[in-house]
Amino acid sequence: MCGILGILPSVDKEKFKEALDTISHRGPDGYGIWESDDKTIMLGHRRLAILDLSENGKQPMVYGKYTITFNGEIYNFIEIRKELVQKGYKFYSDSDTEVILKAYDAWGHACLNRFNGMWAFAIWDREVKTLFLSRDRYGKKPLFYSFTDGRFVFGSEMKAIAPFLSSVQTADHFEWCRDNPFMYEGTEKTLINNINRFPAASYAYVLPGQTTLHPQQYYRTIDHIKQVSKNYDDQVAEFRSLFIDACALRMRSDVPVGTALSGGIDSSAVFCTLAHIKKNLPLERINHARQHAFVACFPGSFLDERKYAQQVVDHLKAKATFLNIDPVAGVEQLIDDMYYFEELYITSPIPMMRTYNAIRQNGVTVSIDGHGADEMMTGYGTEMLEAFFDAGVNVTQILDILETYRQFKSFDKNAWTLKERINTYNNHMFRRLKKNPKNVLAFYGKSLIGKHVAKHRLYPEIGHFNNLLYVLFHQTILPTLLRNYDRYSMASGVEIRMPFMDHRLVEYAFSIPFSSKIRKGYTKAIIRDAIAPFMPKSIVERKGKIGFNSPTTEWLKGPWKSFFLDNIHSNDFRQCPLINHKEVRQQVEKAINDPNALYGDGEVAWYGMQPYFWQKGFLNSVKH
Repeated sequence: MCGILGILPSVDKEKFKEALDTISHRGPDGYGIWESDDKTIMLGHRRLAILDLSENGKQPMVYGKYTITFNGEIYNFIEIRKELVQKGYKFYSDSDTEVILKAYDAWGHACLNRFNGMWAFAIWDREVKTLFLSRDRYGKKPLFYSFTDGRFVFGSEMKAIAPFLSSVQTADHFEWCRDNPFMYEGTEKTLINNINRFPAASYAYVLPGQTTLHPQQYYRTIDHIKQVSKNYDDQVAEFRSLFIDACALRMRSDVPVGTALSGGIDSSAVFCTLAHIKKNLPLERINHARQHAFVACFPGSFLDERKYAQQVVDHLKAKATFLNIDPVAGVEQLIDDMYYFEELYITSPIPMMRTYNAIRQNGVTVSIDGHGADEMMTGYGTEMLEAFFDAGVNVTQILDILETYRQFKSFDKNAWTLKERINTYNNHMFRRLKKNPKNVLAFYGKSLIGKHVAKHRLYPEIGHFNNLLYVLFHQTILPTLLRNYDRYSMASGVEIRMPFMDHRLVEYAFSIPFSSKIRKGYTKAIIRDAIAPFMPKSIVERKGKIGFNSPTTEWLKGPWKSFFLDNIHSNDFRQCPLINHKEVRQQVEKAINDPNALYGDGEVAWYGMQPYFWQKGFLNSVKH
């Protein structure tokens, strides 16, 4: 896991080194710069050493006519290496980088579908003077590019490309991105003019003098939908097997590994499965340090999940570090955080930034986390209503969906106050629908059809419910979260690995019906049943979802109050062209002063302010 930068043709090495150093946080363990003899291209690399810590693993790495700069991990590199050895290739390092180079030599761009991992890399072919770029299937690793002043430049973050632009300006579509925070990550749009996002699951070739890029898509999940057993117990067994292997591959590391644990079903499933593997399975290339959980805590807040995480830790007798998130210290670092984050998002990055920073400070540089399950299994609640269209007239399935939705919303503390949860629990709508399930489609049909059913019926073979999840997973929510967590963790030089994002598991998840995900009052049913042998029963049966966010309204009324009030009355705020000053000021004052302000009011105030913080922390920094 690292940071990469490249430019075609070359520039002054000192200027290039300064640009490369803007992403030194991604690779604090060293750097390398390589330039072709004819000065056609310059490649740079900031190293986060995880596999093969020796000098043999340094980049850019050269093999024959090829030179690579690579950010990411290829988890199945051992298996691919063995295959390449049988083909006659020799290896001089224990790194996955060398495996990529020789796999590309052996199979060309077809090597991409052999990789199980996350990546953004560039390979220069000095004989044909062609640059090959690629990004992993789901866009876990970032890659940006620009054609500017007769050059092509690419890098892991926008701040590394900015020094080569003739001017740094907000993009023409900045307002659209601001107003659609879950939409723009799935496009080539960025917040900076003349910087583009390289698409996930794609590759491209770049020639000297080229002025446009033509990425080719090499992978789509929908093309790998499988015929699965209709027997639910068989599905559970298959899912368990895939998940164990996905976790085992991601345990390969020459440095200590930890987990950001919340006590929710997803991160708990990961942490407990890792413990099962360590105890029961022989593995190659794993670090044998004691299993270590890191838990972000919000004492006194409804967002605090310490008690649930403690149950998991106690169950496994594992090591745990509980981190009390300090909102005062966090807001003091906010402008710096925005520099590292680069983007706009609906919640504060403070708890996440502090968590991964603490992970690094405790000597851990790899965190195996639970991201991805919400979007492929239903984690937000509302999307499960789409399953009514798959249930048709099956009364048993209709009632199961309805009861699962009712119970989920009754526990949804993020969205509801206590009074609202009680009202929802007793709502006459649920009683009426339970008495007459035929009313379900009539009640929901208009809003669902009008808002998203037609739009999300991309692939009829996987059903309405899976179609909606497919969009959340590939186009909107998950791409945004993957981007966020890359920035949260890499700001402190920590790599996140995600077993739920293993492409084999994703393909399987979109091959099973909604009834394997929404079942007997539970969401994510197949995860619960598959990992139940390894987890505490209390966590398996937990139905509430809190989510890893900031208690923004609580903080605005308390430790953040003076900071936000000072900012909304400052000259910098009044002069910021990226916000509606009057509207944002009202949002902040409502969250602070209204005694009945809800959780969502704080989120609205935060997001209204974020373009202002983004300008101060990121835009102004890269302009200088």
